[in-house]
Order: sequence, then C-alpha cells, then structure tokens
Amino acid sequence: SDFKSNEYANLVGGERYEPDEENPMLGFRGAGRYVSDSFRDCFALECEAVKRVRNDMGLTNVEIMIPFVRTVDQAKAVVEELARQGLKRGENGLKIIMMCEIPSNALLAEQFLEYFDGFSIGSNDMTQLALGLDRDSGVVSELFDERNDAVKALLSMAIRAAKKQGKYVGI
Repeated sequence: SDFKSNEYANLVGGERYEPDEENPMLGFRGAGRYVSDSFRDCFALECEAVKRVRNDMGLTNVEIMIPFVRTVDQAKAVVEELARQGLKRGENGLKIIMMCEIPSNALLAEQFLEYFDGFSIGSNDMTQLALGLDRDSGVVSELFDERNDAVKALLSMAIRAAKKQGKYVGI
C-alpha cells in the first residue's frame, strides 16, 4: 500500500493505530514504514497477499512497486525484508520496481537501481518536493508545474540512469 498516516487513520479504527502528523506527505509512509518495527507485521500481511497471487493463483506477471524510498539504505532494507518474506527479486521472474518520486531518487538514481529492476516516476510528488510546495495548498498551488526546469532535470537524470543500466522506466 502507499497510504499516508492520515489515509490509514481515515479507515475504520485506523485512528487508534496511526500517528497524528502535521505533514503526512513527508511523514510515516512508503519504504520507511514497511521496514519499521511498528509496521513490520502489517507489511508481512501485504507480502503474504502478493505471494498468494503470484504462487497460488499463478499470476507471476504481478510485480512489486515500492513507494517513497528516501535513502539507499532504505532501498536495501526493504528489498532484504521482501526476501525474508519470501519475495526475492528475480526469483520466479519477480521484479521489484521503485517509485522515483523524491529528488534524492533522481540524484542517486544509479545507486537506487542497484536494488530495483526499474523506476516508475511519480511526477506529482517529485514536483512538489523539487519545488518545495504543498500542491494541496490553495495559497501556492498555482506554482505547481511539472514542466518546471528543475523537475525536468531531475526526471531526465532518473531516466538516463535507468536507460544506462538497461532497466525499466515509466511514468
């Protein structure tokens, strides 16, 4: 799942388990959540569901996509956790794709790609973080522009790195 803490909190009973965060967009989400001690059991259930779909139902075309990977260390940790859960990259054709949606993902793209089979570019989050604005804020939303030169430069870096390594890149 790619829910933020406020989205989990909006589920029935979710408010009992989720932190109250000022800015959930930058908070407890994505890869960091998956490898945290407080969410590990939930992530194990998600992994079990993927294994059932791939192994029991035979839908081996189902791939895994990991969102909001902040650091290369998080990339390594989440791929290792997937392997511990029986979802090893390359085994039975399993591909693990990373959402490239944080400026650090583009800046260190070659390092991130050591752990993943490619990128799916998340242009909304990339734009918001590259331009330092909240796209949901009426005060600054008019500045949100995926065609901004800084955003295009980051996307270009990520695309070039993936192509250089012969890995998937999509948007």
